[in-house]
Amino acid sequence: MAYVNTSRAALARPSLFGDVVEALRNAIARRKLYSRTLEELRSLSDRDLSDLGLSRAMITEVAREAAYGK
Repeated sequence: MAYVNTSRAALARPSLFGDVVEALRNAIARRKLYSRTLEELRSLSDRDLSDLGLSRAMITEVAREAAYGK
Protein backbone atom coordinates (compact mmCIF):
# COMPACT_ATOMS: atom_id res chain seq x y z
CA MET A 1 0.00 0.00 0.00
CA ALA A 2 1.34 3.41 -0.93
CA TYR A 3 1.05 6.52 1.19
CA VAL A 4 1.86 10.20 0.88
CA ASN A 5 3.58 12.25 3.53
CA THR A 6 2.32 15.85 3.39
CA SER A 7 4.36 17.22 6.28
CA ARG A 8 7.46 19.25 5.54
CA ALA A 9 10.74 18.38 7.13
CA ALA A 10 12.37 21.24 8.99
CA LEU A 11 15.52 22.52 7.43
CA ALA A 12 18.64 21.83 9.43
CA ARG A 13 19.99 25.26 8.53
CA PRO A 14 18.17 28.48 7.66
CA SER A 15 18.42 29.62 4.09
CA LEU A 16 21.19 31.89 2.91
CA PHE A 17 18.64 34.61 2.15
CA GLY A 18 17.34 34.41 5.71
CA ASP A 19 20.88 34.72 7.04
CA VAL A 20 21.51 37.79 4.90
CA VAL A 21 18.26 39.43 5.98
CA GLU A 22 19.01 38.76 9.65
CA ALA A 23 22.54 40.15 9.30
CA LEU A 24 21.17 43.26 7.60
CA ARG A 25 18.60 43.78 10.36
CA ASN A 26 21.30 43.41 13.01
CA ALA A 27 23.55 45.89 11.19
CA ILE A 28 20.74 48.44 10.93
CA ALA A 29 19.87 48.05 14.62
CA ARG A 30 23.51 48.48 15.65
CA ARG A 31 23.88 51.55 13.44
CA LYS A 32 20.75 53.09 14.98
CA LEU A 33 22.12 52.43 18.46
CA TYR A 34 25.46 53.99 17.49
CA SER A 35 23.78 57.09 16.05
CA ARG A 36 21.44 57.51 19.02
CA THR A 37 24.28 57.10 21.54
CA LEU A 38 26.44 59.56 19.62
CA GLU A 39 23.62 62.11 19.50
CA GLU A 40 22.85 61.79 23.20
CA LEU A 41 26.49 62.08 24.27
CA ARG A 42 27.06 65.08 22.00
CA SER A 43 24.07 66.83 23.57
CA LEU A 44 25.62 66.66 27.06
CA SER A 45 27.54 69.58 28.50
CA ASP A 46 31.25 69.29 29.26
CA ARG A 47 30.39 69.15 32.95
CA ASP A 48 27.92 66.27 32.44
CA LEU A 49 30.52 64.39 30.40
CA SER A 50 33.09 65.02 33.12
CA ASP A 51 30.68 63.62 35.71
CA LEU A 52 30.53 60.45 33.60
CA GLY A 53 34.31 60.33 33.37
CA LEU A 54 34.29 61.19 29.67
CA SER A 55 35.71 63.91 27.47
CA ARG A 56 34.43 65.11 24.10
CA ALA A 57 37.31 63.28 22.42
CA MET A 58 36.01 59.96 23.78
CA ILE A 59 32.42 60.27 22.50
CA THR A 60 32.83 58.37 19.22
CA GLU A 61 34.82 55.61 20.91
CA VAL A 62 32.18 55.17 23.63
CA ALA A 63 29.33 55.15 21.09
CA ARG A 64 31.16 52.60 18.92
CA GLU A 65 31.81 50.36 21.90
CA ALA A 66 28.16 50.60 23.01
CA ALA A 67 26.89 49.55 19.58
CA TYR A 68 29.54 47.15 18.32
CA GLY A 69 31.40 46.02 21.41
CA LYS A 70 35.16 46.08 21.87
